[in-house]
Amino acid sequence: MILEIPKNAETILHILENAGYEAYVVGGCVRDSILGRKPDDWDITTSAKPEQVKELFHRTVDTGLQHGTVTVLMEKEGYEVTTYRVDGEYEDGRHPKEVTFTASLEEDLKRRDFTINAMAYNPSGGLVDLFGGLEDIDRKIIRCVGNPLERFTEDALRIMRAVRFSAQLGFSIEEETRKALKVLAPNLKHVSAERIQVELVKLLMSPHPDYLRTAYEAGITAEFLPEFDACMETPQNTPHHCYTVGEHILHSLCYVRADRVLRITMLLHDIGKPAVRKIDENGRDHFKTHGNAGEKMAGQILRRLKFDNDTIRKVTRLVKWHDDRPEGTLKSVRRAVNRIGEDLFPLYLEVQQADMLAQSLYRRSEKQARLDSVRDAYRQIIEEKQCVSLKTLAVTGRDLIENGYRPGREIGEKLEKLLNLVLEDPEKNQKEILLEIIRKDQEKNPA
Repeated sequence: MILEIPKNAETILHILENAGYEAYVVGGCVRDSILGRKPDDWDITTSAKPEQVKELFHRTVDTGLQHGTVTVLMEKEGYEVTTYRVDGEYEDGRHPKEVTFTASLEEDLKRRDFTINAMAYNPSGGLVDLFGGLEDIDRKIIRCVGNPLERFTEDALRIMRAVRFSAQLGFSIEEETRKALKVLAPNLKHVSAERIQVELVKLLMSPHPDYLRTAYEAGITAEFLPEFDACMETPQNTPHHCYTVGEHILHSLCYVRADRVLRITMLLHDIGKPAVRKIDENGRDHFKTHGNAGEKMAGQILRRLKFDNDTIRKVTRLVKWHDDRPEGTLKSVRRAVNRIGEDLFPLYLEVQQADMLAQSLYRRSEKQARLDSVRDAYRQIIEEKQCVSLKTLAVTGRDLIENGYRPGREIGEKLEKLLNLVLEDPEKNQKEILLEIIRKDQEKNPA
C-alpha cells in the first residue's frame, strides 16, 4: 500500500532514517489517508530520543519533552515527532504516571487506543499494521488494541472517543469494546468537563450525530448528561409525535446542518420536557412551558460542561423560543424577529424545520406551509430593511434628550413605545414622523 504524505513530513522521515533511526507517520493521519480523508495533522513516531531529534533539525519547539514530543518546524508548518514509548501506570484514569522510551515500534503501537489508530507508515517500509487496523477499516468497526477493559481503564476519555470515532466514520463498535464501554463508563468522572465537551461537540458535528444513542445505551450520557437520559425515558403520547423525547432529539439532530450552535440547540431544545410533562384525563401528554424550562436547564448544562458564554447565550435563547410559532404575516414576523433576536432568527428557522421533520406526519403540510410563509415574510423584511429592533429605529436616545427628555428609564420606555409603533407599521420609521409623535406625546403629558 502506498500512501501520499506531505513533502515536509517525508523529508523529516528521510532525515531521521539517514541518521540511523526508524521513523513513521502514525495514528490518525494514516487512518484518514487510507479512508481517503484529508488528515488534520501528520504525527511522526521515531526511535530517536528527543535530544537526538533536536540535534538533527534546526528549528524545533519543546512541545512535551517528558512524553518524548518535539515539534519540528519546516516551512512554517509544525510536525510533532514523538519517541517510541511505553506508558507507565495510569493513576488518575487519564494520564500515565511516567513514560519510558523504547526502541520497539510494536511496544509504541500497543499502547494506542483503537486498531484503526495504531497503524504506522513510511515510504520505504510501507504500512505497519500489527493489530488488524486495515481489516477493521474494511469491516467498519471500532475495536480497542488488546484488552478493551485495560485501554479504557488507562484513559477514560477513550470511552467518549470510541463513540465519537464511530459517529465520525459511520462505524459500529465491536462487541467486546462495547461491553467494556458499559462497564467503565463511570470512570468518566476522572475526565475534565472541558475534554468531555470537546468530544461531545465532535460527535454532534459528525455525519451521524444520532450515534449519541450508543452513548446512552452504554451508560455514558448518564455520567455527563443525565438530563438526556430522562428524555430517552419520557414518552410523548400526542399525535404530533411518534418518538420518545430523546428519540425525537436524536432524529432532529440529523435534520439540521452541521453548525455547532444548531447541533447543540437540537440536542437541548426539548431538554425541559420531562420536567414539565402533564398527562390529561385522556392520557395525552402536554409539555407547556418546556421552552422556558429548557432555557434554564440548557444554561445549567452548558455551564457545567464549560461552554463559552457566546454559545450559552445563543443556545439558551434558541431553546427558549424554538417552539414559538408566529403567523406568516409581516407584522407577526417582525415581532418574532424582535422577540428572538435579529442575529438568531435565521438559526431559529432552521431549528423549527428540523424540529418539525423529527415529529409525526400529523398536520405536516399545514405546519410546513406556516413555516414557509414565515420564511417568505422574513425574506421580505430583510430585503426592505424594515426596522425590527432599536438598532435600526430612526430615532435614538440622544434625539429624545434633545427634545426635552431626561436621561434614565423614561428614555428606554419611550424608545420601546416608538419601536412598537414601527413594528406595527414600518412606514413610521422616519425621524420626522417619530419626533412628531414625541412632541404630541409631550403636549398631552407635559412634565
